[in-house]
Order: sequence, then structure tokens, then C-alpha cells
Amino acid sequence: MNELNPKDAQARLQQGALLIDVREPNEYDEVHATGAQLMPLSDFQNSYASLPRDAEIIMICRSGARSERAGQFLIDQGYGNVSNLTGGTMAWVQDGLPTGDDK
Repeated sequence: MNELNPKDAQARLQQGALLIDVREPNEYDEVHATGAQLMPLSDFQNSYASLPRDAEIIMICRSGARSERAGQFLIDQGYGNVSNLTGGTMAWVQDGLPTGDDK
């Protein structure tokens, strides 16, 4: 699985990639990367099929561990273009990238 730093992930988002946040709703509500779609890991196996197989998908969580597991699950299900955001939301915030509904 590819690993992306926050700035590279943001550039890919601007080119049409999907950013999937696998944290729980309370974590997402606290802070999330702009453009991230919530798909909690606790329900991921029931909801992943709604993700387009032909899109670039970037996984994000708090620090990168849960998103790596979810990304590997997608790869195991036949998704081909899946990356993990190294350092997760913590790294995104630390890099000063937009959060919440910022543009």
C-alpha cells in the first residue's frame, strides 16, 4: 500500500481522490481533514462497498494504524488504488492543513 504525507494527500484530493476517515464519529466531530468522508472502522466491512473501485482512495485515521488496516482490507477486496496517510489526522493538523469545513 502506498504511504502519503499530508501535503501529498491534499494535492491528490484536489485532483479528485477520496479521503476516507475511519475514526469514530466523536473523533471526526472533534477535528477532521477538510474533504474527509467519515466511514468508521467499526462499521467499515458493512459500508466499504459504496466506495468506487475506480477512484483513488486515501485512508486516514488519528495516527495511521486503523487507516492502514482499513486500506489493506480494501486491497484484499480488489481495490487497486489505495493509499494510507502517514501520521493521520495528527500529522494533517500539525502541517497546518485545513480542517472541518474549511476550504
